[in-house]
Amino acid sequence: MDAVTERVRAVRTAAGRIGPIPLLIRVGVFLTALAGFVLAFPAEVLYGQRLGALVLVAVLPAFGPRRVWPTFTALVTVGGWLISVDGYGRPITLWRLLAVAGVLYLTHTLCALAALLPYDAVVEPELVTRWLVRAAGVLLATFVLGVLLMELPDLGGGAGYQLATVAGLLVAVGVAGLLGWLQRRR
Repeated sequence: MDAVTERVRAVRTAAGRIGPIPLLIRVGVFLTALAGFVLAFPAEVLYGQRLGALVLVAVLPAFGPRRVWPTFTALVTVGGWLISVDGYGRPITLWRLLAVAGVLYLTHTLCALAALLPYDAVVEPELVTRWLVRAAGVLLATFVLGVLLMELPDLGGGAGYQLATVAGLLVAVGVAGLLGWLQRRR
């Protein structure tokens, strides 16, 4: 019984030391994961016990950002997207596609930040601001490039799909090359 009492005391002490910024970042992880579920899943699924299960899945990466939970949450979001498109016949709209992709990226980047910060870390707010501004820049560039690539097939008539495919491959090769260069630079 002493071991249980000691464990409860340790948890209480650790809970009292939680810093506000690491806590807010983990709340952000939860909220972005939940927003991804709301955007991806059809409205018919978001009620009752299913909603409770989705809330539980959204909480998991907030508590374990270094574990498998962020990946699991992303897979559940993508699964919800596939269910809504294939199972419920929801049309694919550009705004919803970009919103789901953006929320997935925000969840991922907030999990990365949460994984770096211990619960009791003292963090300058400008660090989080710079992190979020960088994430917003990545999202903006991705959205602009995504819209341009979506509109590319309409520009070339019948050859537009080939042009879009080649442009997409060039972007993928460019990103892979940039990542390789950044890795070697370290």
